Amino acid sequence: MRILRSDIRHGAVTVMPEVLDDFWVLYNIIERGDRVYARTSREIRLGDRYDRPEKGRRVSVSLGVTVESVMWDRHMNRLRIHGIICEAPEEVGEGSHHTFNIVLNKPLKIVKQRWMKHHLDQLKRAAERKMPPVLVISIDDEGYCIGVLRGFGVDIRVEERITLPGKLRSDDRRRVLQDLFKSASKAIEETQMDSDMPIVVLGLGYVKNGFLKYLERRTDLKRRIIDVKSVNSTGKAGIYEALRSGVLSKALKYTRMIKETESVEELLKRLGKGRGDVAYGMKDVQKANSLGAIDKLLLTDSYLREAMDEERESLERLMREVEDKSGEVIIVSAEHEAGAKLSSLGGIAALLRFPI
Repeated sequence: MRILRSDIRHGAVTVMPEVLDDFWVLYNIIERGDRVYARTSREIRLGDRYDRPEKGRRVSVSLGVTVESVMWDRHMNRLRIHGIICEAPEEVGEGSHHTFNIVLNKPLKIVKQRWMKHHLDQLKRAAERKMPPVLVISIDDEGYCIGVLRGFGVDIRVEERITLPGKLRSDDRRRVLQDLFKSASKAIEETQMDSDMPIVVLGLGYVKNGFLKYLERRTDLKRRIIDVKSVNSTGKAGIYEALRSGVLSKALKYTRMIKETESVEELLKRLGKGRGDVAYGMKDVQKANSLGAIDKLLLTDSYLREAMDEERESLERLMREVEDKSGEVIIVSAEHEAGAKLSSLGGIAALLRFPI
């Protein structure tokens, strides 16, 4: 993300998304009631309203809309902002609906009545992030799983299962493993976004090591392996285990997902010990805030985004108060395992400075 201009005093920030992860950031920053300005195409009718449609023409114009909804399709890498036109050239007019299709390397201006600290933190991290998406393969004697680690979470792309013959059938066993390695390397090629995408290899014992040896003949893939780690779980569970245990910290140094995962794991750890230094659910979290006890406030992005107007105002007031008391607000993506765990606790929780 490139921040082209920041005028927080007047509530305006102009940004330009540069990578697909920036769409996820904008999806969580832009909210109902904000104003967004961008260049777009719009059909303009010539003549009066009853003229035939073919007399209209599509032109490029700069518009401003008051946001009603933000839609993000991560599978199609598409971000759309829908709202009511609040500023437009005379030939377009105000008051009608319009949808921006946000694209990479095109600027847009976001105007809010008040920018929250966590909004600005997300923009700052997106602007500083240099790490590209990372391809992770977890491979073992039951098959392999390939995922792409991006700012919003793990996107599982391929999962292949096999049945490995017993040790007494050594020839069949070698053949099946070679087929597995061949299939896995082909799947990496088909999944990767570009020829320089970093790769992390996870797995159990000899199968993981055998795959690394197989890749020695594939120097184009071998040279891009930035880390190799052992995990106890297989398939998709192995990737999530690596996230929880922190073994992917090197690969994800510049992403926000590790911090989110560590915070949720700390929450669950404290819950298990029953020390009373955590709170979850809106009522208990608000009580903790009234006592000035919140060190870290955790919310899932979906909980914040789907809140109705009155509840949203309460949440924003809560976040402001936590930040005013030197607490930290962490928005956790519901797209990865940590977000799912936090959702099971109601979507909102807090790590406390002291037991209550």
